[in-house]
Amino acid sequence: MQGKRKIFSKQMLLFEFRKTIGNPYVHIFGVGMPVLMMLIITRVVAGEIPDPAALAATVTTIFLGTGSMIPMATIFMGYAVSHAQELEKGIPQRMELFGIRVSVTLCNRILSEVIFMALAFVVYFAMGYGAAGVEAPVFSGAVLYAVCIVSLSVILFCLAYGIASLLRKFGPVYCVTMLLYFGQMILGGMMGITYDNMPSVMQAAARMLPVTYITRDFYTVWRGKHYNFAPMLQAYLLMGAVAGIVLFVTLRRSARKLH
Repeated sequence: MQGKRKIFSKQMLLFEFRKTIGNPYVHIFGVGMPVLMMLIITRVVAGEIPDPAALAATVTTIFLGTGSMIPMATIFMGYAVSHAQELEKGIPQRMELFGIRVSVTLCNRILSEVIFMALAFVVYFAMGYGAAGVEAPVFSGAVLYAVCIVSLSVILFCLAYGIASLLRKFGPVYCVTMLLYFGQMILGGMMGITYDNMPSVMQAAARMLPVTYITRDFYTVWRGKHYNFAPMLQAYLLMGAVAGIVLFVTLRRSARKLH
C-alpha cells in the first residue's frame, strides 16, 4: 500500500493535470478540431442524403471515426510535445534531484491524460447527440468502441513517449508527431478522401492503421451487427509492435547513458 501511495498522489496528479490542461495543443486538436470537423461534415452530408435511415448511418459513421482524433491529439501529439519541452528544459532531471522518480511522474501523467481524454469524449458525445443526431449503440458496440479507443491510446502513448525521448527537442518532436497525426487522419479517411477512393498504395498503408477500421467499419460494431475483427486486430498488433520497438530503443538508450 505504501508503494502505491508513493506512485499515485493527489498533489502529483493535480500537478500533472494542470500541465495537461495548460497544453494548448490538446484543446485545439483534441477537443475543438474533432467537434468542429464532426459538426461541419455532418451538416454537409445532411444536405446530400435525403433518406433519413441512410443519413443517420452516415452521420454515426463520421461521428465514430472523427472521435478517434481525440486520443491522437491528447495522448499522442499533446503528450509528446509536452514531454519534449520538459526534456529540453531538463525538468525530469530536476524532479529526480528532489526525490520524485520518473515512474511516479509517468504514472500520474498517464492518469491525468486519461482523465482529460474522458472529459473530451464527454464534450464530444454531448455535441454529437445534441447537434448531429447520432444513433444510439447497442451495449456491446459501446463497450467495444471504448476498448478500441483505450487500446489505441495505450499504443499512442508508448509511441509518443518513445519519439519524445529519442528526439528530445520540441521542434523535431512537433514536426514528426504533427506529420504522423495528419498522416493518420488522411489515411484513416477523415480528410475528405475515403478508403475506396484512395490509390492502391495509400489503401495498403491505410490497412495498417487502426483508425482506418474505426472510421470505415465501426458503425457495424456500434449497431451490434456481425463484423470480422481480424484485419482490425492485425492493424492494432502491427502499430503496437512499432510502438514497442520505439519504446525498447528508447529504454536501451537511456540505460546505456546511466552506465
